[in-house]
Amino acid sequence: MLAAALAVTPIANAAIPWFDNNKQETPSLAPMLEKATPAVVNISATGMKQNKQQIPEVFRRFFGQNAQPRMQEQPFQTAGSGVIIDAKKGYIVTNHHVIADTDEILITLKNGKQYEAKKLGSDSETDVALLQIEAEDLTDIPLADSDKLRVGDFAIAIGNPFAIGQTVTSGIVSALGRSGLGIEGYENFIQTDAAINSGNSGGALVSLDGKLIGINTAILGPHGGNVGIGFAIPSNMMNNLVKQIVEFGEVKRGVLGISGDNIDAGIAKAFDLSTSQGAIVRQVFEDTAAQEAGLKPGDAIISINGKAVNSFFELRAKIGTMGAGATVKLGVIRDGDKITIPVTLRESKGDNIKASVIHPALEGSELTNGKTQDGQAGVEVKALDKRSAAAAIGLQQDDVIIGVNRQRVENLADLRDKLEDQNGIIALNVVRGRSQLYLVIR
Repeated sequence: MLAAALAVTPIANAAIPWFDNNKQETPSLAPMLEKATPAVVNISATGMKQNKQQIPEVFRRFFGQNAQPRMQEQPFQTAGSGVIIDAKKGYIVTNHHVIADTDEILITLKNGKQYEAKKLGSDSETDVALLQIEAEDLTDIPLADSDKLRVGDFAIAIGNPFAIGQTVTSGIVSALGRSGLGIEGYENFIQTDAAINSGNSGGALVSLDGKLIGINTAILGPHGGNVGIGFAIPSNMMNNLVKQIVEFGEVKRGVLGISGDNIDAGIAKAFDLSTSQGAIVRQVFEDTAAQEAGLKPGDAIISINGKAVNSFFELRAKIGTMGAGATVKLGVIRDGDKITIPVTLRESKGDNIKASVIHPALEGSELTNGKTQDGQAGVEVKALDKRSAAAAIGLQQDDVIIGVNRQRVENLADLRDKLEDQNGIIALNVVRGRSQLYLVIR
């Protein structure tokens, strides 16, 4: 009786795409991984960075109290993963942060062969970079349509965690369209519980049929350890960026020219909407793609090219990764009617981002990569709300941030990295016109 109670009905082999009846007695991911893993590579990159050599207080009387620290170059090395997406052309996708500021990039294939890589282009705001190697008999991974993913789909992460060698972990798609995390400027992440650790950055997130659904990018967890919350850049988003890098050598970001908010239950009620997901248009800026197409404040954008949009963050990320000149069809609810509005995106005038994604104290300012009057690279305050947190600490429009706690800052990626490393009081070194000053964030 006990045996009968525990009996189960066998599952038909044909229903399991990764079940090999001729070689396996039990279901296995091995047949799929044998095809996919050769397309995932290890990346080792080296470069030089400048560090300030502080002058000890005991020697300051010899050099003067205003003596500046000496800049000293020191070598550094990074390690990560990458994915071959075009075997014939030798294209490899990885994360920008894996190869940022490096001079030499070494690719190691699964079979142990090594090649020097050339950097074709990268984008710090989406953390995507494209490399190229000259090699024969490479294996690439076909791309999946990441817009068709569903929560609960199986996901397999392949990469090089802690530089111990190629490792495979499995899980599911835990969530889609994750944003507002402050990890990147444009966020539309796939969340997965497949184990992702340091070194997995730039590796592959694949489906059960061996197609690339995402590029592993970040984890949420104490001390950099895996707690089952990992994030990947969707393959469609990555592919849009790669096409621009191949054609232009850089990302020519498309922009709509609106400000907006996520649609939630409160906004849905206020605007009498039948949906609580999407993006509500708060303002349409003059001389923009949105104004030219006829978008209006109060429009609810619920889809792009027929695919649902769940939030303003997702809308911004998808638009921001489509190239300038692309025409998209926006599904809009206006006065209770569903309409479709075609929009031809214009090119961004700069990598402007809302500073709140970098640090809460900078909320209300809009930042972009810029230069001081004497040509120093830094982060320019492009726009500022005078009633904002950023204005309260003393920032003004046209200020250029060149340092954080006496560490040099040259661009938005630098600023984000430096602020993430700081605890307690933060001193921003700002150039205003021809003068320098410090602004304190407590």
